[in-house]
Amino acid sequence: MSGSRITRRTAVLGMSAALARTAWAAPLVPTPEQTAGPFYPSVLPDDRDADLVVVKGRTARAQGTVLYLSGRVTDTNGAPAVDALVEIWQADNFGRYLAPKDGGPGPRDPNFQGYGQVKTDDTGAYRFRTIRPVPYASRPPHVHFQITHARLRPLVTQMYMVGEPGQEDPAAFGGQRVRDALSVALQPASEAGALAARFDIVLVAR
Repeated sequence: MSGSRITRRTAVLGMSAALARTAWAAPLVPTPEQTAGPFYPSVLPDDRDADLVVVKGRTARAQGTVLYLSGRVTDTNGAPAVDALVEIWQADNFGRYLAPKDGGPGPRDPNFQGYGQVKTDDTGAYRFRTIRPVPYASRPPHVHFQITHARLRPLVTQMYMVGEPGQEDPAAFGGQRVRDALSVALQPASEAGALAARFDIVLVAR
């Protein structure tokens, strides 16, 4: 009998502790929003998978340093956003986006996919293989993101590189604090000469 009471008491105490941890856990800070810019593709490419370095049907790979880009998408409580659609788009190694949106003169890399999309897995994780973004005009290196999910508000944002501020005024994109919150450090990847970055994204409820 006493063993039963101890078991019930232990269970109640455990539940109380779990509820207390939940009650006192600080919510995660939502990822800041950024402008989509003018270069989201008006026509999505036929090849829109998560590997932007290789375009289907071409033997050459994209110019530039390979970047393995990964992270998790969660809500403000830390719960994974399963099956979220993560889209990225960025300039090629010459600083050019996909035509026809970017129709300016100058060289471009036909072997860079320029846009990719992937669904998050059961843990909210996503992965892309792309190139290290390059600066162009006054803009620092960046990758555009758009994330959509059934129960969470959609988000458009940009990912920047630590230590590469560019020449633009950060105030035009939310200020330096926002820029810092969206900046990631690059690390060596397992592939020789490649880099890796982790960019976690927090969405808010609809």
